[in-house]
Formats: sequence, C-alpha cells, structure tokens
Amino acid sequence: MAAFNLTPTEPLTFMLMGIPGLEALHIWISIPIFLSYVIGLLGNLTLVFVVGKEETLHKPMYLLLCMLALVEIAATTCVVPKAMWIFWFNSRDIIKGGCFTQMFFFHAATVMHSAVLVTMAFDRYVAICNPLRYTTILSNARIAKLGLVGLTRAVLCILPVPLLLNRLPFCDNRIIRSTYCEHMAVAKISCGDITVNRMYGLVITFLVYGFDLMLIALSYSLIIRAVFILSSREAHQKALNTCTAHLSVMLMSYLPGFISSVTHQFGQGIAPYIHVMLANLYFLIPPMLNPIVYGVKNKELRDKVDKFICTR
Repeated sequence: MAAFNLTPTEPLTFMLMGIPGLEALHIWISIPIFLSYVIGLLGNLTLVFVVGKEETLHKPMYLLLCMLALVEIAATTCVVPKAMWIFWFNSRDIIKGGCFTQMFFFHAATVMHSAVLVTMAFDRYVAICNPLRYTTILSNARIAKLGLVGLTRAVLCILPVPLLLNRLPFCDNRIIRSTYCEHMAVAKISCGDITVNRMYGLVITFLVYGFDLMLIALSYSLIIRAVFILSSREAHQKALNTCTAHLSVMLMSYLPGFISSVTHQFGQGIAPYIHVMLANLYFLIPPMLNPIVYGVKNKELRDKVDKFICTR
C-alpha cells in the first residue's frame, strides 16, 4: 500500500511591523492611539444608545448618525486591538486568512462609511432645499434601504481585493510594514506582478470615493445656492450651522484617507513610518471627533446626551 504524507502544511503567516523605524517608541505611540480608540468607542456608543433610547430622535438625520457611528466602531475595532497586541506584547504574526479577513472588513467599512456620508449630504440637501417634502422623500424606512444599498456596494467593491491578493505568490519576504493588513501594503510584499492590484486600488479610490465626493460637492453647492436665496438672516445662520458639522466630518473623513491612498500609490520616496502614521490617522480621527462635532453643533442631540449623562 502506498504511503501518503498526511502531515498538514503550516498556514502562511505574515508579520506586521507596526510603525517601521519607530519600533523603540511603540509603547509611547500606543498611548495616544489607544486613548483615541477608547474616546471614539465611548462617544459613538453613547450616541447610538441615546438615539436608540429617545423616541424623539428616531429621525433620518439621527439614524444616519447611528449608522455612521456603527461603521466607525467596526472599522477601528478591526485594526486597533491587533495594533495594541503589536505595541504592547510584540506579537506581530498574523496568518494569511486572518490578514485577509481583517483587510476585507476594514476596507468594506471605509466604503460603507463613504456611502453614509453621501446619504447624509443628500439628507441635508432635502432638509434645506425641499423641506416641505422632507418626510416623504426621506422616511426612516428609506434610510434603512439606502443603508442596505451602501452595505451591498461595500461588499461587492471590496470582495475582489482579497481574491486578487490570494492569487499572488508570497516568497520569503512576508513583513508588512504597517499596523494592519492594508491592501497595497500586503500587495507590495508579494514576489509576483501586482499591476492588477494597483489598478484596482486606483479604481476604488477614484471611482468609488471620487464619485461619492462629487455627489457630496453637488449636494453642498446646491445647499449653498439655496442658502443665499433665503431672505432671512436667521434662516441663513440656521442652514449654515446645520451644514458646518457635516462639512467638518467630510473633511476629517476624506482628507487623511485620500492622502494615505495617494502616498501608497505614488509616494515611493516617502519614509515608511509616514505612510503608516497617515493610515492610522485615517481610521482614528473621524471616530474620535465626529461625536464631539455633532454633540457641539446639534442642540437637540446635545441636550439628550446631557440628560443621559446626568441621570447616570
């Protein structure tokens, strides 16, 4: 009888370097990252709990805020626990399956995040430019459907990413110069041709995020035009205050991500730790600051949060 080797092969393992060049400072760098994560987690969970508890906040705008908060919690939780494991315990290994799973959920969350921001811009456009039809155009049920469409788009857009990476060969160099498994960071350590991966990354950046930004810019240009038509100074101020928080969130969400993506694609001369720091800012800043921005700018939400905190 022929003998068969039934010894299972070891799963392919990658090594996450954390922040290359700054390994000696990992403990100190972990402090602001961990604090940012905790602040963002507490802020977003508080927002979700308050909106869920208060029936008066069961409106499209607040449901979108909850959707944004949940997506941000998912994105940061995909990354930060493993990053802390690297910083605190020097545990750098991650198996290929775990790496690709982290990558899929993180990138899908960022695409979903962009879709929510587009819906929020449309929500503000309808509220300011067509307020009499607001409740018929944007009901809670329609917001839920738009959220489902955004989730479907995110899954379909990101599903090819791990599939494209899975076809690549990985030789002796399995060191990922990052705190998490980002698409191009993993592709660059392959010993195969990554042209398709580069092209698909650019397609996602410019067609998905670029298209979303175009829709957001269109919405706010129409809002600004409508604001200047308003005769009342009080109406001007109210409309601008409503949009300021949203525009701040848009800027915080897109700018670090766009810079990070472009530097990964074209910034070969930039120090590796700059790439990694920009990538970390991309997913840490919005979740930490968004609840604060909306809490300061939205009086109704701020009053409900204050009431919730005071009753604890």
